[in-house]
Amino acid sequence: MVSLTLVTGGARSGKSRFAEGLAAQSGLPVVYLATMEAGDDELRERVLRHRARRPADWQTIEEPVEVVAALERVDRGALVLLDCVTLWITNLLVRMVDDFDTAPAATWEQAIADCVAAADRLVACQSRRSGPLVAVTNEVGLGVVPETRAGRYFRDAAGLVNQELARQADRVVLMVSGLPLDLLSHP
Repeated sequence: MVSLTLVTGGARSGKSRFAEGLAAQSGLPVVYLATMEAGDDELRERVLRHRARRPADWQTIEEPVEVVAALERVDRGALVLLDCVTLWITNLLVRMVDDFDTAPAATWEQAIADCVAAADRLVACQSRRSGPLVAVTNEVGLGVVPETRAGRYFRDAAGLVNQELARQADRVVLMVSGLPLDLLSHP
């Protein structure tokens, strides 16, 4: 059985804090696998705030794209907190699609399929580990339909990856206003 907890919800719903709480309560060594690429001052500030609230004994690995390879390298018994899947998918799409405005539908569809395949590889890698994986992701399908073509393809990719991870998870938690709602939980 894959030890995977998927924590999902909207922006500022408390996903990261909840996941960090699970990690802190586990009693296991924690590896924080961060996917954010801090491309501007505001994002760099966010990264610093996230780092500051982590316990000093947690290992941090910053890997925006090669998440599966990073997971393969960590201590098999450690709890890995992946924050966040949505940024990982963004980073993958940026590398797979040359021009968001002009890429043909077939290019987007292949990129989306490749993102889902990457999620499957993540789960396969996790199945070979003894420590749990807590993955944070954004529920992007609750808002309006994105205005741009790229936004719609991104929503599709994130939604399909989230579905695949949730399908294979043993626990799925939806965060709403800082409150956890267990959608799926296996003992």
